Amino acid sequence: MSMHVVEKSAEGLSRVWGVTIPAQDLADKLEARIAEITPTLRIKGFRPGKVPTAHVRRLYGKGLMSEVLEQALSETTQKVLDEHKVRAASEPDLNPVGDLADVLDGKADLAYEIAVDVMPEFEPVDLTKLSLTRPVYEPTDKEVDEALGELATQNRTYEPKTGKTVKAKDGDMVVIDFIGRIDGEPFEGGSATDVELVLGSGQFIPGFEEQLAGAKPDSELTVKVAFPADYQVDALKGKDAEFETKVKEVKAPVDAKADDALAERLGVENLEKLKELLKANLQQQYASATRFKLKRALLDQLDEKHDFPLPPKMVEAEFAVIWTQVQQDKTNGSLPEDDAAKTDEQLQTEYRKIAERRVRLGLVLAEIGRANNVQVSDQELGEAMRQEALRYGAQAQQIFDLLRQNQNAQAQLRAPLFEDKVVDLIIEKAKVKDKKVSKDELLKEEDLPEGYGG
Repeated sequence: MSMHVVEKSAEGLSRVWGVTIPAQDLADKLEARIAEITPTLRIKGFRPGKVPTAHVRRLYGKGLMSEVLEQALSETTQKVLDEHKVRAASEPDLNPVGDLADVLDGKADLAYEIAVDVMPEFEPVDLTKLSLTRPVYEPTDKEVDEALGELATQNRTYEPKTGKTVKAKDGDMVVIDFIGRIDGEPFEGGSATDVELVLGSGQFIPGFEEQLAGAKPDSELTVKVAFPADYQVDALKGKDAEFETKVKEVKAPVDAKADDALAERLGVENLEKLKELLKANLQQQYASATRFKLKRALLDQLDEKHDFPLPPKMVEAEFAVIWTQVQQDKTNGSLPEDDAAKTDEQLQTEYRKIAERRVRLGLVLAEIGRANNVQVSDQELGEAMRQEALRYGAQAQQIFDLLRQNQNAQAQLRAPLFEDKVVDLIIEKAKVKDKKVSKDELLKEEDLPEGYGG
């Protein structure tokens, strides 16, 4: 298929070409398509394979011409990009020139513009020249003991209080039966028996647990509360209710002892092995914080050492994502305090810089990965899809099947895997020096806008 191409604009990284495809070429393609499908048609009144082409054109001409145009746009666009050796930074925008209705009727040439951003040409920094400091912290025996103590507390048991002066207090468990009524009538879901409720746990609606403080075993009382205005059951929102409550038992918490028996209850062979597991868990937490800080420092250096033009469409797309989130945060009142005090103009300026940083770093990491042949294997992507699917519990298999069919979803899972592999490569090649730091220093949050670290 012949075409006429004119470069209309070449400013920075943006390119615009005008493309014209003669109407006769489109007509020839249409005739070839009609000839291709005619032998397969079964139309009442005609023998198979004997339908006149003029009749086929009347019935299917418009639809087939739409297919021809779609194919022509795709083929010629790719040909233009290939001939000009363009590495597109984003999907090209195709904008028709003239009346498409005339083109569909075969009365006009197909004229359109291709607008595309090209990838910038730059040389990534020499990775062996990068110098990084890796903050490290090892958990102490005291921290392991504290974690063990928390585990014992979480696995506490409750034993009945006995004696004549037993009263329930905050932290105690009460075993209760209750019948709830609104305007004297029981309501659905308002009654239960043998409910174990820890006072102060916030398990029941506000005001309920507080009224059980001081209750004795084998006693009865009426608990008067109001359902919150935002309660999840519409029929109960803001309603006053009374619960006839029978306190059957009052139990006191008894912390589990940090011993071999606790370890065995948790499925571990002994206390020593449990301590090893707790220490390994702490080490993993601190290792994650170490990697986060190291990656942040690495990204800061990459950002500082690279300065090249950025594809405008990529920056706009990244900014649009960020700005949508900012607007949502503003609507629901969760905008950070510093941002809430700024004008939209100030926020747009700041977040556009973040968008530019993200695009710049994305291009740098992509180029380093390409130059070093970093690949995400099908096996690695498959494991990522499996882990993502497992988050959905009973729907895991259904989600996994959907992910296997969705290329865009796979691309979103592949991107962070690729980035981590490139970061690992850079850390391996760079000069990295370990520095022992305090726990507070390692876990201290950076005072920068959210998302600035990429």
